Amino acid sequence: MRPDTSAENVDHKAEAARLERTAGLYPEDAEHLLLQAAAHLELSGARADASALYDRLLSSPDSLDHPHLVRALKASNLWEYGHEAEARAIIDGIRVSAPRDPAPWVIAAEALEAHDELEAAQETFTEGATLLLTDVAEPPYSTHPLLFGRHRVRRMLGAPHDEWDALADTLHSASVSLDELHDPKRVWSLGSDNPAELEAEISRLRAELGAYRTALSRPFPVAVLHWPADELAELLADYPSLSSEYPSHEEHLATIEHSLRELAASGTPNLGIVSGTVPSYEAFAASEASSPSDVTLLPQYATTLAARGRAVEWPPQRGTECWCGSGRAYEGCHGVPTA
Repeated sequence: MRPDTSAENVDHKAEAARLERTAGLYPEDAEHLLLQAAAHLELSGARADASALYDRLLSSPDSLDHPHLVRALKASNLWEYGHEAEARAIIDGIRVSAPRDPAPWVIAAEALEAHDELEAAQETFTEGATLLLTDVAEPPYSTHPLLFGRHRVRRMLGAPHDEWDALADTLHSASVSLDELHDPKRVWSLGSDNPAELEAEISRLRAELGAYRTALSRPFPVAVLHWPADELAELLADYPSLSSEYPSHEEHLATIEHSLRELAASGTPNLGIVSGTVPSYEAFAASEASSPSDVTLLPQYATTLAARGRAVEWPPQRGTECWCGSGRAYEGCHGVPTA
């Protein structure tokens, strides 16, 4: 879990305390905020305190949106400060429970990889990919780390390319190929005693970092604001000047899909949708000392919801319900290709 704030010049313990206080004020966002707090505690070296936060969340697992993610983060943290047996047991439990979210698979596999358990890491990446990507024509963006991580571990093991590796190569869009990026010799050269080799590798890494900087620094999805039909009706009744922005609910839904497809076509990754409510929007406008009728607040409101972890991935995974709330599968609703 990466903190929303930059790692530079941050008092991580103070930031964790601030996030815990904020979680008390916004219980609906507590899971996301406490995970961010735990990440800051890990960065500060207070790993036992981070584990206590994970335990606090897991004390009420039924109230969590992503319980498997919390368990995976706890396992990764535990292993880093000597609790290997407990971490392994948690990872084994995650694999048995087979979550439909790719993030726990990636974190569990990377924890194994970080401790040189490459065969187990490959098995974990493969189990996750098989569960989530079998018979899926276009892997969702959130599943790409599964394929990239699997490719990396198999490259370290010297395993020959298979279909999953070929798919990872296809999805990887940077100028440096995955085979080169995951070349074990590149990793080994970073520990070389030869200053010339070390300097050359650092120069290559700096050059490649530019291609990834934007994606890596984004703490939340590029999100488009969605108003459910009843919320939009209430919004326009209270603030009729916004009717120019939302002529009808049907047009609003069509505009969302069109905007997201344009962003995807332009190469923008990590796209999402956030659903607004009138009370939440009014509270946001008040916090900005502005009026809800100010149309320029709408994208800021969407960004704030996304930063609180309220975004859902777009496009939805194949066979899942459409984001619009119609109850139909996405492929039979807004996912139908347009002429």
